[in-house]
Amino acid sequence: MVMKLLVLLTAVAMASLGCAHTQQPERKVYVISEDVSGIGGSGGHDCDAEHNECFDRCWNKAPPISSIKKGSGPHHEYCTKLCREEYMECIEEQEQLEREKKNKNLNFSNIDAALDWLRAHKAEVALGTVVVVAGVAFVVATGGSDALILAPLL
Repeated sequence: MVMKLLVLLTAVAMASLGCAHTQQPERKVYVISEDVSGIGGSGGHDCDAEHNECFDRCWNKAPPISSIKKGSGPHHEYCTKLCREEYMECIEEQEQLEREKKNKNLNFSNIDAALDWLRAHKAEVALGTVVVVAGVAFVVATGGSDALILAPLL
C-alpha cells in the first residue's frame, strides 16, 4: 500500500513539474521581417531636415518684427534663433523616445509570442534591442542584409 502511494505521489509530482516550466527556444536566428524598413530609429522625425526646412521657410518670408528687413543680417539671426529652438525641441523629443525604448522590457514566454509582437510593433523597436524569450536573451539585428532578425546572445 505504501509503495502504491509513493508511486502515485511521484507520478503526480512529475506530471505537475512537466507543466510548470516553460520550454526554452532554440538558440538560432529567427526572421522577424524580410524588410528592415520601418524599424524604430529609421522612421520618425529627421531633425536636420526639419531644421533646414524651418530656416528656408523663415528666410523666404518677411520677419514678423517690422524693424527687421527681409534678407538682412538681423533677419538671418532671427531665423537662426527660431529654427535652433525648434531643432533642439526635436532632438530632445528623439532622445526621450530612445530612452523610453531602452527602458522597455521585452520579455516573452515563447518565441512565437515574441515574433508576433515584434512583427506587429516593428516601429517601436530599435536595432540592438534585447528581447528575452523564456529566459534566453536575443537581440534585434539586420545580420548584414535587408532582413530584420532576432539573433541569440551568446
